[in-house]
Amino acid sequence: MQISDIRELARDLVVIPNRRVQLVPNIGIVGGTHSVLVVETGMGPGNAEKVLKFAAEYANGRRLYLTTTHFHPEHAFGAQTFSREATYLVNRAQAEDLREKGTGYLGMFRGLGEAVARQLVGVELATPDEVYDQAYDLDLGGRVVRLRATGRAHSRGDQVVTVPDAGVMFTGDLVEAGQFAIFPWFPPYDTDVSGTRWIEVMQRLAAEGPRVVVPGHGDIGGPQLLADLGDYLRLLRDETWVRRDSAMSEQTIVAEVSALMLERHPEWAGREWIEKGVGCFCAEHPA
Repeated sequence: MQISDIRELARDLVVIPNRRVQLVPNIGIVGGTHSVLVVETGMGPGNAEKVLKFAAEYANGRRLYLTTTHFHPEHAFGAQTFSREATYLVNRAQAEDLREKGTGYLGMFRGLGEAVARQLVGVELATPDEVYDQAYDLDLGGRVVRLRATGRAHSRGDQVVTVPDAGVMFTGDLVEAGQFAIFPWFPPYDTDVSGTRWIEVMQRLAAEGPRVVVPGHGDIGGPQLLADLGDYLRLLRDETWVRRDSAMSEQTIVAEVSALMLERHPEWAGREWIEKGVGCFCAEHPA
């Protein structure tokens, strides 16, 4: 990870952009008069050290907090680096995900190749310092940041971070820009992702009307990012269900729906996630 091209979104609020680099998240730094919140760690201790160094310099003596939007490795598996420097605060469902599934995801990501495995050397899964149930308002001094558990969607423990005075929303992997939605659908090991609940979450987030949306990966944008992702999920659901209900094989459904989605969004990355999304919706039933 390179800390460069820092983007200022509002007063005392910047993002370290991922520059569309795979497995690198957008990272937020949000300041108030007495405290600074870091959103996401990057993957592994080495990347987190770079983030912490930048955040500590940015804070300039202010207290540091850390939060992560969900437990997946590139978002949270650098938290140990912050242990003596920041208060780590997350929602309870995310903390449970980290405790119950963190070791498995560490092994899975180490299997993605030598470059990823190197970033994960020395990872120790951190235990959050503070845990909340559904909602937490963090006072940074003259600025309150809202932390909200969304309920099961991309993961069981998704969390959205909003800065109301700036109209900025950090969504984690509930939203990606220029990329098909990431469905971590890995039966029988992990089937917590829910496409139907994800659609409901997107409707709620869109209703909040943020000015700026910081996706988990991809370029920062406006509320259209929420609309585009919601439209995609609904189309993926509808096209999957109409074929499933006609007794097609899942292999045929994947082929037909993938072709349709690629026709609609030929410029989007992450094509492999269409098949995972079809598998998830095939397993879910209409309300």
